[in-house]
Amino acid sequence: MNIIEVNNLTKIYGGKLTKRKVTALDDFSLQVKEGNIFGLLGPNGAGKTTLIKVLLGIAFATHGNCKLFGKDIAEYKQKKMVGYLPENHRFPSYLTAEDVMKYFAALSGYRNSNLNGRIDELLKIVKMDQWKKVKVKKYSKGMMQRLGLAQAMLHDPKLIFLDEPTDGVDPIGRKEIREVLTNLKKDGKTIFLNSHLLSEVELVSDRVAILNKGRLLQEGSVEELTTTKETFHLELENEISDEELESKWKEFNLSRRDGKYIAPVGSVDRLNVLIDQLRAAGKFIKSVTPMKHSLEDMFISLINESEGR
Repeated sequence: MNIIEVNNLTKIYGGKLTKRKVTALDDFSLQVKEGNIFGLLGPNGAGKTTLIKVLLGIAFATHGNCKLFGKDIAEYKQKKMVGYLPENHRFPSYLTAEDVMKYFAALSGYRNSNLNGRIDELLKIVKMDQWKKVKVKKYSKGMMQRLGLAQAMLHDPKLIFLDEPTDGVDPIGRKEIREVLTNLKKDGKTIFLNSHLLSEVELVSDRVAILNKGRLLQEGSVEELTTTKETFHLELENEISDEELESKWKEFNLSRRDGKYIAPVGSVDRLNVLIDQLRAAGKFIKSVTPMKHSLEDMFISLINESEGR
């Protein structure tokens, strides 16, 4: 089942009273399956936050339509199954963590006879239980993010939107938040993650979409987006000398890096020809794997290509 469906969505800011119009989303389509962690990537101004706002009904589409849980986003009842952590959120500085949780429970109409127990459970999950009675004004940016994540989970939503959830969080804190997200996925939750920290998205996401200037550039699993299908890593039992690389296998552009050999062969057929020749020359092959780039490398390449750089 698709928890999120976006069909030919266009969002243009600016109206009759202003000459300047900004197209934040341009004929954008996307689907997110139930139980997935989905990462949305893009540079500043790409349209990431606008997409979340449209899906939540905070902003309205100029063209196109969106669905949550198979129903049009105009049907407000389904919003009870959604949690949201906005970017740069603010909590009243005079409230404690416990007060904030109770405040948001009241705002959302959340009813639970064991509300205090639920609050204690969530604050412990995000490692904020020792700060339960401390006022927000004494919190660091990372602590604010942890508390924001706790409030997004308060009513046990099926779908959670997280806009830059690890912004301002230290490396240990980011690892702990990744663990929280992984556990939420195990519980069957769907998480829509918007972040500029590509390494974080790469570690936790099932699928990723790359957005720039309101347009979808690429979408797929992290494996699909980072694997270079036409280039392979070869690990050999015995080494190939520089002279052999230059003479025997020059046509394959075979090169050595960090003890492995890189073969930009262009196709599986050419790879097999190379393997046959290596074996005939007495070279024992230990492994052959498609070469991978980091998500960051692929992201930068796509953005540069889309902007004609």
